[in-house]
Amino acid sequence: MSKRFDAILKHLPEEYPQDWAWIAGVDRSTSVTVIDADVSTVSAAADKVLRIGERDPWILHLEFQASRDVNLGDRMLQYNVLLRNRHSLPVRSVLILLRPRAAGRGATGQVEWRLPSGKPYLAFEYEVLRLWQISPETLLKGGIGTLPLLPLSQVTRPELPRLIREMSSRFDREVQQSDVDSLWTDTYVLMGLEYEKAFVNQLLQGVRSMKESVTYQAILEEGREEGLEKGREEGREQGLEEGREQARRMLLALGTKRFGKPPVKIRKSIAAITEPVVLEHLAVRLLDVDSWNDLLADLS
Repeated sequence: MSKRFDAILKHLPEEYPQDWAWIAGVDRSTSVTVIDADVSTVSAAADKVLRIGERDPWILHLEFQASRDVNLGDRMLQYNVLLRNRHSLPVRSVLILLRPRAAGRGATGQVEWRLPSGKPYLAFEYEVLRLWQISPETLLKGGIGTLPLLPLSQVTRPELPRLIREMSSRFDREVQQSDVDSLWTDTYVLMGLEYEKAFVNQLLQGVRSMKESVTYQAILEEGREEGLEKGREEGREQGLEEGREQARRMLLALGTKRFGKPPVKIRKSIAAITEPVVLEHLAVRLLDVDSWNDLLADLS
């Protein structure tokens, strides 16, 4: 579940490469094609790589980040160099931070390596786009392929219903129905990065394409199954803990009758026992020892 947005952010630039090049400042009239992002010589792959077909072509490397990573700058440098070697074209690297928690000292836009003496010997710069600082109106002027990012832009919750309506209007005018379903599902998943599931469901419940989307319904069903499984697991754990607590009380009651009231240290030791088989062993051992300390001797 937590990585579903990774697949979406690889899929959207493939389907709408010019829209995603535009968000990085490339003119819409420019030819843009998706090229291989694999740099398998080091068992790695960049998120998405686009070939910008200007008179002097170059590569646009898009990297998406949803969480903080102190090594992010080094990774951006690594991808840039490997893509340059693989495709023999200049590479412009753009990091797209999806939410504020992804920002940090690893996402500064600069990498500088120094010798032990402090002298710098390598400097690399990449661009950083912080989605939450981009105006929603800017994205609304862009292509269809970047509209699912709209709820992650510089918006407030009261603004979201209006923006969802504007997205819906554009989707209905500009996109085939089969693609509309996919775009709304992408929007739903990306919203999960910043908003609670109940809020997202409520906000999008009026969108007809969402209700009819097989993928969306599958995501909801997966969420329900995860919730049920979590509930079952919590129930099992609660039942085990109740059994352990009952065994502890029985052990203390029988031990008190045989050895007298247990000291605080003994009570804490018994309270710390979590394995039922150990508690059962101690209950049987009660008959063979003469004190609380002898009873718990094997545990020390």
